[in-house]
Amino acid sequence: MQTYYYVLGSHKFLLEEEPLEEVLRERERNYQEQEKEIDFWLVQQPAFLEAPEMADIKARCPQPAVAIISTNKQVVVWLKLRLEYVLTGEFQAPTASIPDALKSLATAV
Repeated sequence: MQTYYYVLGSHKFLLEEEPLEEVLRERERNYQEQEKEIDFWLVQQPAFLEAPEMADIKARCPQPAVAIISTNKQVVVWLKLRLEYVLTGEFQAPTASIPDALKSLATAV
């Protein structure tokens, strides 16, 4: 089982109002310079929010939600410092209620 850390916000806020693309590009460039493997992912409408233990978090975040999920806690700490109006937390996966940490409920268009 793996611990995943997340930054969670509304789709409108993270993808339309904040310079998230620029922030993630900055982090990706930093990883390349350090020759580190990418350990963070952007997930639209993350399925982990459907787990019963995440009901309170889901209720606190405007929907549809977007999450940046990482196996590296420092990535989430770094993102929280750069983004306002986001929730942070962690969860374990795979579990019965969260079989796939990176699964999205968004439909392809």
